Amino acid sequence: MAKRWSGPVDRIDEYRWRIPRKYKPEMRSDGIIYASSEMMREMKSDDSLEQVANVACLPGLVGNSMAMPDIHYGYGFPIGGVAATDLKDGVVSPGGVGYDINCGVRLLRTNLARKDVEPKIKDIVDQLFVDVPSGVGSKGKVRIDAAELRKVLTQGSRWAVSRGMGWSEDPDHIEDGGRIENADPSALSERAIQRGRPQLGTLGAGNHFLEVQVVDEIFDEEIAAALGIAEVGQVTVMIHTGSRGLGYQVCDDSLKVMQRAVNTYGLQLPDKQLACAPVESPEGQSYLAGMAAAANYAWANRQCITHWTREAFERVLGTGARKLGLEIVYDVAHNIAKIEEHEVGGTRKTLCVHRKGATRAFGPGRPELMPLHRKTGQPVIVPGSMGTASYLCVGTERAMKETWGSTCHGAGRLMSRHGAIRAARGRDIRQELAKNGVYVRAASPKVLAEEMPEAYKDVDEVVQTCHGAGISKLVARMVPLGVMKG
Repeated sequence: MAKRWSGPVDRIDEYRWRIPRKYKPEMRSDGIIYASSEMMREMKSDDSLEQVANVACLPGLVGNSMAMPDIHYGYGFPIGGVAATDLKDGVVSPGGVGYDINCGVRLLRTNLARKDVEPKIKDIVDQLFVDVPSGVGSKGKVRIDAAELRKVLTQGSRWAVSRGMGWSEDPDHIEDGGRIENADPSALSERAIQRGRPQLGTLGAGNHFLEVQVVDEIFDEEIAAALGIAEVGQVTVMIHTGSRGLGYQVCDDSLKVMQRAVNTYGLQLPDKQLACAPVESPEGQSYLAGMAAAANYAWANRQCITHWTREAFERVLGTGARKLGLEIVYDVAHNIAKIEEHEVGGTRKTLCVHRKGATRAFGPGRPELMPLHRKTGQPVIVPGSMGTASYLCVGTERAMKETWGSTCHGAGRLMSRHGAIRAARGRDIRQELAKNGVYVRAASPKVLAEEMPEAYKDVDEVVQTCHGAGISKLVARMVPLGVMKG
């Protein structure tokens, strides 16, 4: 049972709060939370702030333990948590990445306007529901053996493109080019391989979705145009899913190894869910190699779904995807640990940056970014809850200085799934959304209840907080026309 937070939390400014290091003798830094006053009141109702303080106790922590405004209680780290550890003296923790490794979001732009799509939105969503497998334990249309799956795990999105499921330029619009290089399929258990084989190219269930949207506000016309968002009324498509059962199994397997490693290396932790190992230990390196493989699987997964999304639009609208302009704006990872270089005390240092329910938000000039994004800052895609707005933002120089180039990842849950089901009893969520002009197709009424808009925080307040704090910059706002839920 979660208890209400009674520890110290001091206001720094309009958008930032501090859990002081003195709260726990084991804390190596402060906990810094980005939030409005109302959000902070909500955060005090569960144990997520305690988790921020616990993360501040990690061996080898560099800088502060941080939480974005979409923070809520998770396994080990809070969802919305960010922390960096030293490569030599620090640790890597699967709880700082989460079970759905590289759960992430891809945004597609189109040459279509609302008037082109709105009359056919039911047909488009229904076609997507046919073409993109979804639901709990769903099996995909891609049939591969274990040897081919190992290629997926090393090549990521490029595997799907090489098999005709994408365009040659697609990887240029994906974080890390849709592939992390140090992936090692041999770090995965046979159970992870077995779970991953039938699920490639599936959306899954829960908060995962495929959404047809329309741009309803542009905040920065120059950056929006550079990213392919030309005007209000333009149609976009958002894909939100991750590494499915394979990523879950990688996390589950790794936690068992890490729990033993805590004893092996004599690590002192305030919460056993923070089980970890030194970054450069055999256990740490094995986890990072398996995590990278799962991240590559997730990028291949979203690439397959992108291909079938393009085909669905072609079928309904009778025009080729190229002519329709179904190009990738960007694709970001929300649950991942990255080995990155950052400035620490005036010198460059290599760190292991955990982002769990947080988005990389590198500012302009970072060499990891493609030339276009070095000018604009890395695109940041923030999905809302079902039926609410989503946002396109970019990373900032201030994020590089304060948050290791990180910002929010979504709305963040307010209710548990069981709580949402209770709150939705007697209501027709599908009909409520239809009255607001949103056509929804879902595998079951239960999913609609679990994911109803009230189950989440106000995404507008989340992104405005990050924009106000300067850790990401608003570019455009999109609202849904049609939603496909697993």
